[in-house]
Amino acid sequence: MYEDLKEKALLLPMDSGVYIMQDKEGTIIYIGKAKHLKNRVSSYFVNLSSHNEKTLQMIRRIDSFRYVVTKTEFDALLLESQLIKQHKPKYNILLKDDKGYPFVRLGNEPYARFEVVNRKLKDKAKYFGPFSSRGQAYKALDLVHTIFQMPTCTRVFPRDFGKARPCLNYHMEKCMGVCKGDISASQYAEFLDKAGRILDGKYKGLAEEFEEKMLKASEDLEFEKAASYRDKIITLKKMSQGQGVFSKSLVDTDIIAYASLNMRACVVKMSYIAGTLLDKEAVFFDGCDENDANEVMESFIKQYYEAQGFSPKNIILSHELDIDTLGEYVSHVTNRKVNMAVPQKGEKRFQVTLALDNARKELELREKLGEKHLKSLEMLTEMLGFEPTRIESYDISHYAGDMTVCGMVVFENGKPLKKAYKRFKIETARGGDDYASLQEAVGRRLDRALNGDENFLPLPDLFLIDGGIGQVRAVEKVFEEKRIDIPLLGMVKDDKHRTRELTDADGNLYGIDTKPPVFAFITRIQDEVHRFSIEYNKTLRSKKLTKSTLDNIDGIGEERKAKLLRHFKTITAIKNASISELSEIIPEKIAYNVYAYFHKED
Repeated sequence: MYEDLKEKALLLPMDSGVYIMQDKEGTIIYIGKAKHLKNRVSSYFVNLSSHNEKTLQMIRRIDSFRYVVTKTEFDALLLESQLIKQHKPKYNILLKDDKGYPFVRLGNEPYARFEVVNRKLKDKAKYFGPFSSRGQAYKALDLVHTIFQMPTCTRVFPRDFGKARPCLNYHMEKCMGVCKGDISASQYAEFLDKAGRILDGKYKGLAEEFEEKMLKASEDLEFEKAASYRDKIITLKKMSQGQGVFSKSLVDTDIIAYASLNMRACVVKMSYIAGTLLDKEAVFFDGCDENDANEVMESFIKQYYEAQGFSPKNIILSHELDIDTLGEYVSHVTNRKVNMAVPQKGEKRFQVTLALDNARKELELREKLGEKHLKSLEMLTEMLGFEPTRIESYDISHYAGDMTVCGMVVFENGKPLKKAYKRFKIETARGGDDYASLQEAVGRRLDRALNGDENFLPLPDLFLIDGGIGQVRAVEKVFEEKRIDIPLLGMVKDDKHRTRELTDADGNLYGIDTKPPVFAFITRIQDEVHRFSIEYNKTLRSKKLTKSTLDNIDGIGEERKAKLLRHFKTITAIKNASISELSEIIPEKIAYNVYAYFHKED
């Protein structure tokens, strides 16, 4: 078969283009682009021993291939990206999710507020970021609020000027008290401008400005004012020192480095603004070695910046890529001119070396954690007498007997397998009955597996129930009805809500509090399933709260509901708004419906 594929590949033109590999069922398993189609495609079927195991697995599944000739290599890059997004082939390097990374948004209306958003929109607002996580974005906002005493309440200005007393934050000198109406829109805009400079990483100029004002206030004997500026300077310096890295040559720059270890790769992206390291992000890929560096880095860069719709002015790489074509691609998808380079010496190369070191350290840490997980699994295997390679754990959560749910988490080889997590909304069991709720959830899970549903296969080697012998015996009845013979244990907690031992339906106990690795492993499972089930319960509660109000109003659909909540922040603020204020967001007729709903007694 390889000879036939090789013969066909050698007949391909030497033009640039995209090639599409398919298996026997016609499923697309890999999409690639090439500067010279003939050379690239034929390389898969020549000297097979030179390929790594991942590539060999793909080659074994190739039954046929198609190709598309393009005018330029850049056109091939665009087409490849489009086809990969459409087909998501199994053997292409794909980011684990396609969600955007958060930005901090600042609207252009008077008395605007900073807010964390998932994507950068094409509006007139200012955006800062992207940040590697919402936690990082909120951390940056906390700093801004601390330094400038920005309001964090749900009041809308200037609408709410003087409507209520200043809150506790104002009296604790944590808020400037915009609600009093003493701060003009132009004064507030100055604060926003300075806050934006911090989010852009421009701390040095602000620190100098605050120092001048501190000295002047001290000379004028305004010691409280001077102390306030002193505190701001200290906060800025702490943040600057906390960044750990400073390089004058790095202005609005991302450094991207690749490292591999034991068939696992890591791409580290380090973001610099005004020469200061603001953020570090690590993404892992399994089944990759040093030979995959170019493919992994190129795939990461294309998918990451396209998802953001935003890029810095400069992108520095650790490995040689086709930076002209790739730079043109990033400029195209972000609508911004991007300079891409692979420095060989100097300060920029030093920073690349730092990024490479970070990537290697991330891999070493993950390797050590993997070894630790395997050690815990070995000790658990020794204790139980069998090897629980795949473990499922269940926990019930409800709110005062209402909105009962069950969370199911899966651990494989000692690590969480999040794509296999499941959640169940309890439908028949009475509120607060944990036994019946567990029976319903586990019963539904087993029925799906026994009916051949691949989303519920395979069955685990061990079921872990959050609870004691009562919960285990309740689930044991379901096992008997469905003729399931899989070990089932309950996680018995101590007075600090930590699992101290495991129990089976016969009351046999397995103490784990004297085995630290096993104790840590079981506690991790317990914490994870507890977190997962509670999050689902909170989601249902939140949906019910919103549904019980806005969804009952004539003319309010999902889009208008989102607009109202985005502007007013809370249901209470919507309730207190006038018809004219509501009409600024939604049509006047619908605004009247909203007002009437909340003021029926009027």
